[in-house]
Amino acid sequence: MADTSGTATATPAIEPADHDGTHDGVRRRDFINIAALGTAGVGGLAVVYPLISQMAPSADVLAESSTDVDVSAIQPGQAIKAVFRKQPLFVRRLTPAEMQEANAVDTGSLRDAESLADRTKPGHEDILVTMGVCTHLGCVPLGAAEGENKGEFGGYFCPCHGSQFDTAGRIRKGPAPTNLEVPDYEFTSDTTIRVG
Repeated sequence: MADTSGTATATPAIEPADHDGTHDGVRRRDFINIAALGTAGVGGLAVVYPLISQMAPSADVLAESSTDVDVSAIQPGQAIKAVFRKQPLFVRRLTPAEMQEANAVDTGSLRDAESLADRTKPGHEDILVTMGVCTHLGCVPLGAAEGENKGEFGGYFCPCHGSQFDTAGRIRKGPAPTNLEVPDYEFTSDTTIRVG
């Protein structure tokens, strides 16, 4: 039926549709959203990256994270002190008699049951590498330097509270709860170890 009142009715404007059925306004809005999110993401990375990169270890810390020790000059029965991560490190070359004595101990009788083989590397059972820190209160035991008291068991002796360790660095007497710690290390050659 036709409008006979003589008043014109307004027809809403319709935006032209593209060939895929979407309107230009929707496409522009999508582009603006994507551009805003992309800009926010790049800005976020620009702020976060310096904060994260400052947490990376510095060159001097990385240098201290591993220590190379030349063991070629260590004679059987001799030990040396080195430094690993600002703590003392003991490297001892065991004599055949010390190895035999360590292997003769019943590990079931030990407070912290470990054999000599558990504490050394295969093929290098005569080289014992331990941290030079008593597991009781963090003192530095004697026995790594020439003429120092090695205690009743011929290994290391902590004079602070009397802990005594055998030639394999195992606790045998005194208050220390565990053996001297064996750090992660590997032989990089027959004469050099890398600790850490």
